[in-house]
Amino acid sequence: MAKKVGTLIREARTDAGLTQEQLARKIKGVSASDISKAERGEKTLTQDQLKQIAKATGVTQKSLLEAAKGGTSGKVSSGSSGGKISMKVTATEKKLVELYREADSDTKKAALKILREDKEDGLLENILESAIEVLSGKK
Repeated sequence: MAKKVGTLIREARTDAGLTQEQLARKIKGVSASDISKAERGEKTLTQDQLKQIAKATGVTQKSLLEAAKGGTSGKVSSGSSGGKISMKVTATEKKLVELYREADSDTKKAALKILREDKEDGLLENILESAIEVLSGKK
């Protein structure tokens, strides 16, 4: 189970373009050595640390947390996707990704600004709805 989570962490980190050290700096109480051990399945991270890793790497928290619990939604695909992480996403998350990919640079920056600024209330749906409005050109 820890090895599965470790594989997800490594793929999420590399897909985000982060080194182990860069990721460790974003996670409270975790060193680059801890990240390395977690990726090899030698260290189990807390749920809070997994949530921080998900946030820092742009994957869903659910994928890492379920993998840590032995669930199946966070799995590594070794097919034609080049080893990318496959995970279940909500319809809202899917729409957000689609709109983000289609958006121009300025629109992407505006959407990211909303996502970063709206941390305080912690309501993901409000964040996603605001970002979708920006990406759709409604805001």
